Amino acid sequence: MSLTARLSQLILSSQPDSAARQRAREGMQDFLAVSWPVLARQVPDSGLPRLQGLYRDRGAASRALLLGYAGHALDYDDFHADFRGHPSVVILPALLAWTAESGSFSLTRFLDAYVVGVEMAGRLGLAMTQRHYTLGYHNTASLGTLAAAAALAHFTGANSRQTAVLLGIAATDASGLRAQFGSAVKPLHAGLAAERAVRAAQLALAGFDGQEEGVLESFIALASADEAQSEKLSDGWGTPWRIVTPGLEFKPFATCAGTHSAAEAAREIRQRWTGSSTSLVNSIDRITVAFPPGGDIAASVRQPQNGIEARFSLEYVIAAMLIYGDLRMADFAEGDVNPQIMALAAKVTRQPDEQAPPDALNPALRFHEVTLFLNNGETLNERRTRQQSLATPVNVAGKLQAALADYSELFQHSRLADDNDLREVARRLTAAL
Repeated sequence: MSLTARLSQLILSSQPDSAARQRAREGMQDFLAVSWPVLARQVPDSGLPRLQGLYRDRGAASRALLLGYAGHALDYDDFHADFRGHPSVVILPALLAWTAESGSFSLTRFLDAYVVGVEMAGRLGLAMTQRHYTLGYHNTASLGTLAAAAALAHFTGANSRQTAVLLGIAATDASGLRAQFGSAVKPLHAGLAAERAVRAAQLALAGFDGQEEGVLESFIALASADEAQSEKLSDGWGTPWRIVTPGLEFKPFATCAGTHSAAEAAREIRQRWTGSSTSLVNSIDRITVAFPPGGDIAASVRQPQNGIEARFSLEYVIAAMLIYGDLRMADFAEGDVNPQIMALAAKVTRQPDEQAPPDALNPALRFHEVTLFLNNGETLNERRTRQQSLATPVNVAGKLQAALADYSELFQHSRLADDNDLREVARRLTAAL
């Protein structure tokens, strides 16, 4: 049996358990929390209005694109370690758009399809190895297209042949490059991936002719420079479900996940300082930040030119945390950078720790060590690991309540207790487009 045929069987026969469905509910709440501020115009964003002007038809594919963009625009959405990307911001827009257009509001089928999509995402990330990302691909865009396609295959009840063709169409269309980081095209990647998945499902279900075998296999080989471990796509499928273990990681800050442990290290230093934040900043001569070699591949921007680029800057993130004790969304929104933050960021120097294993070998071992050298010769140091960051839970419900403000009824529906809750969430999200 070919890899595509085997995957098609697994996708269609999947039966997630209650624990996986509950994690899916939490993922939906987080998606609402990160997309609603953009949809409701609570934060500056010029990209969505431009896209709305271009995609006027509001069919399922257009809705998927707009929702995907909105969900990823703040870089505040969930992350999956196996996937090395943001699965929900592609999978959920595709499912929500399809649900709204089809009028099919089966909550169980929706949650199960979401779980299947995350399973596909995590397994693709493992199978493609770190090589896919280091080659320059943005996994959310490239592999996300296939993950959302798998979710739609399960949700629509496609047969095995349709699923194989669907995966092949998605694979031939999957793309997205990290070179776009720091621009509006990065969040557009999520939207384009969701749109491509919807188009692939529409074509496959309409009986459009496509190869049933070999396309997915070809993509995996080419996009990993022949380093893929394809067996990881299917072996042990759903045991446990990837949405449960290692699970979705919810963000505490609206910045690149590759900056978070650096921000937390800076916060620890600031909290230990006995004086005021102003006296700390004024006392700093220079700052260093250490990490495993290659650990700044995502956070690659050293001198951001705008708030969006600042999300990918270790220097800016560390400085912002030292000054304000938090990463304020306003300092990472569209528009000019904060000059006070930039002045302190200029004192930060990156120093990869050559004694540590390269990040590409095991990103789970990533750390950031921030050291402040003060004018009086004193040094302040804090090392924060990725595992320490993950051990600090994020209050997703609180995150959503803060985003919804006066929309308490939508918060109640976000709990997804029944089919009507799903109907209302899908209706309100698509109405906001």
